[in-house]
Amino acid sequence: MSIITVQLGQCGNQIGHEVFNAISSDIHGTHGLCSKKENESYRDACKERFFCEEESEVPVARAVLVDMEPKVISQTLSVAARSGYWKYGDGSHFCQKQGSGNNWANGYSVHGPRHKEVIMNLVQKEAEKCDRLGGFFTIMSMAGGTGSGLGAFVTQCLRDAFPASFILNHVIWPYGTGEVIVQNYNSVLTLSHLYQSSDALLVHENDVIHKICAQLMNIKQISFRDVNRVIAHQLGSVFQPTRTAEGGSAYSRNPLGDLMETLVPHPEFKMLGLRNIPQMPENSLAYSTFSWPGLIKHLRQMLIANAKMEEGIDWQVQPPRLGCSIPSSHSTNKPLHFNASIANLVVLRGKDAHSVDLGSFRDPSLYTSWLNPQDAFNAWKTPRAFNKYEKSASLVSNSQFLLKPLDNVVGKAWNMFASKAYIHQYTKFGIEEEDFLDSFTALEQVISSYAIL
Repeated sequence: MSIITVQLGQCGNQIGHEVFNAISSDIHGTHGLCSKKENESYRDACKERFFCEEESEVPVARAVLVDMEPKVISQTLSVAARSGYWKYGDGSHFCQKQGSGNNWANGYSVHGPRHKEVIMNLVQKEAEKCDRLGGFFTIMSMAGGTGSGLGAFVTQCLRDAFPASFILNHVIWPYGTGEVIVQNYNSVLTLSHLYQSSDALLVHENDVIHKICAQLMNIKQISFRDVNRVIAHQLGSVFQPTRTAEGGSAYSRNPLGDLMETLVPHPEFKMLGLRNIPQMPENSLAYSTFSWPGLIKHLRQMLIANAKMEEGIDWQVQPPRLGCSIPSSHSTNKPLHFNASIANLVVLRGKDAHSVDLGSFRDPSLYTSWLNPQDAFNAWKTPRAFNKYEKSASLVSNSQFLLKPLDNVVGKAWNMFASKAYIHQYTKFGIEEEDFLDSFTALEQVISSYAIL
């Protein structure tokens, strides 16, 4: 089944481009480390998922690009075309000249309704090219105006136009120190609106990815491109073809549907975090060897201790023993130690992936009591290696990963709102104080639901 990627705003378009790059280089790489037959079925599954073949024989990305400024889209289109491996479709983008001025209300209330018809026509055209539409993958930032405001509006339009399709929003969490003075307002409004229309939100935090670039990839002068490449690698490690437990020897048909079924058992819990190991500079790979037990042990501890990467994991944190009451430190204002999960998915790629013992992830003490641990954990596997890594493991988790960052953003936004700072910038575009209050209420509910897991 095919996935249509909707790239929104500067951030969404730059990351989307890197995602297609990572997927394309993975298809063309000679590093599959598996049989020829395996490699061919993997490539076919991937191409159907992300590209459509045209007469030119250069695969065309199944994507719609939207921005309110032309610069990033024109760069993205030309760089993709020059690669020679893939390109964007000729009529698959829409841009304007004026931007959204980092104002969520401008993107949501002005640009959204004004350009709805054109944008949705582009999406419809892409959908008609798919033999079987699996769903939509939107990529956007929460901090600015276009990605967040217009992104929330377009997500609602997708839900109305394609009620039966899956929608996964990939959201970039802004740097804590801040790029935009009103980023916390924009974030609160984005998250609360996406929560209503999306099936799940897959979140990457800029601060975390920046740390990975510095500490694991050893990059001295970190650019947005470096950050975006790490994000793209992590996304590819989940969405490239794999086999699910039920699927037997065939590659999974619909990764978005499988992901939702596996990880989102209740509409109150839609926040997904992603971890991927190992991650290192390409020139170090030749000197590194990894064992599956070692990777699994690290990944499990990263889950339990809410570690962002495999360096600096707190090995002291252990799940509570079943039957013990959970200490009262499980409120959002005290440090959270153990990270409780609703559901987890582990994706393994590489040699002998099918024989890996994942019993440690089935431990009932990792999960909330209202779900059977057998239903709460799933694994996808393939013997084909991914992007030069002989063995790699990814974890997509619906857990308390994002509880603290969410609590921080809502707290900062509320402090600004309480003193009425910058509210007039939103009311002039029709977003009233009641809309803010509704958003705060919705997110407080999400925070309290995750906090009592």
